[in-house]
This record gives sequence, structure tokens and C-alpha cells, in this order.
Amino acid sequence: MSIHHTSTITLKIGLDENRVPEELTWSAEDGGVNNESAKALLLSVWDHNQKEALKIDLWTKDMPVDEMKIFFHQTLVALSRTYEKATQDAKLSAALKEFCDFFEKNLEIP
Repeated sequence: MSIHHTSTITLKIGLDENRVPEELTWSAEDGGVNNESAKALLLSVWDHNQKEALKIDLWTKDMPVDEMKIFFHQTLVALSRTYEKATQDAKLSAALKEFCDFFEKNLEIP
């Protein structure tokens, strides 16, 4: 397998004096995204050598809690779809989707 193209996704995090995120922006030229603002990000990377997920979870100090709840729900739904696509495991995918429904019903967003 030879690489014919590379793509870059850039994350920029503006920190306050205590190194708490105040501003998040991201760019993905191939996707037409340039310095778009965000309030939160969750990034997971698989370390094949250690057989573990490495992750970065960041949110700005002005990220509203109700929006964080929605963000988590949407992320869980997306993960359930990705899991099914990647593994073809219909049984566990269905269980994840059921949990997503439970999660959504219990969000308690005003």
C-alpha cells in the first residue's frame, strides 16, 4: 500500500493563565474547514503498540452544561454507528443504540 495523498487536521487551543481552554478552533482543508470555532472536542487515537486508546477531552470554560449533554449524546450515537460499521457486530451495536436512547431520555435538559 502506498500513500497517494496526505491530509492535515489542525486543532488550536487558546489557554488562559491557568492553562484552561478559552478558545478552540479547528481546520481541515480537505473538508473545507478553516479556523472554525468549537466549544468542545473529544479525540481518541489507537496506540497499536500499547493496545490502548489515547484521548484528549477539552472544552472551553464557557461551554454550557446543557450543550455538553447534547454533545455527549450525539457523540455516543455516532460511536454506535461507527462501531457497527467497523465491526459488523449487530448485537452490541443494538445494545449501544438502546443505551443512547436511555441516555437521551435522562438528559434532563431545561
